Amino acid sequence: MTVILAADDFDLTEEAPAKINLALHVTGQRADGYHLLDMLVTFARHGDRLGFRASARDEFSLSGRFSPLLAEESAGGNLVLKARDLLRQAAHDAGFEAPPVHIHLEKNLPVASGIGGGSADAAATLRALTRLWGLSLPSDTITAIALRLGADVPMCLVSRPLIARGIGESIELLPDFPSFAMVLGNPLVGVSTPEVFRLLGRKDNPPFALSWQAKSGRMQWIETINGLRNDLEPPARTLCTQIATLSQLIDSQGALTTRMSGSGATCFGLFDNIEQATAAAVSLHSLRPDWYFQATETIAGGT
Repeated sequence: MTVILAADDFDLTEEAPAKINLALHVTGQRADGYHLLDMLVTFARHGDRLGFRASARDEFSLSGRFSPLLAEESAGGNLVLKARDLLRQAAHDAGFEAPPVHIHLEKNLPVASGIGGGSADAAATLRALTRLWGLSLPSDTITAIALRLGADVPMCLVSRPLIARGIGESIELLPDFPSFAMVLGNPLVGVSTPEVFRLLGRKDNPPFALSWQAKSGRMQWIETINGLRNDLEPPARTLCTQIATLSQLIDSQGALTTRMSGSGATCFGLFDNIEQATAAAVSLHSLRPDWYFQATETIAGGT
């Protein structure tokens, strides 16, 4: 009999919250090709979940709605396994034991959808294995590992509202940032991030100017977010026409703000409260049952 596992079946569980780009400005490009960004980022209470337990040998298992899309890369391409191996090497270098572990990934987020699913999973792995293995590595070491895994992983390691600059390595936390009710939507169509950047019309936009953000309240932040943008949305809409339809559908539910996250194709809508967001997600699912919709709330800065 096949036993279907879930993250809750393990000794240690760790959340991997979805990363939401409330705004993203492309401000330049480095000589090595990496784009310079200003990003206003928050994290949802909905995301992937991971389970961890000691094992006689390293194991990796999957469950969740979107797990079949990851099954082919579980042999070595998954960021969770790369995070495990890099952290183990750092532990051994520092004289710590890092014994075999069974990691289970409950994949609830669409894959390659602009909400940091793989990066969030890698960050959750670093957090959880640090505890499971009893490591006391310097925070700079963990951050360096995170950056090696990807530009989004240091942000996901924090999983709190922030402004990120550069390629994502310069992080400013926003401790007073409020929580928002939100609907996430995705047409379940892949969008190529390199192709989105290639189609950018301008790569030298002005950076954020938010010197007063610590004093602003919820509605002030809504006004601020409405005054910002995602520079990747226009080229992504060119590549994936469903993004425009998705955005219009979310907006029609009375969202205060509707925008694409990251390089797409996930879009989000901000709502007055979770009851409105939940009703909107139900309505949207009835309109497009073949697409992904999820009502959630974001994590406040002081949490």
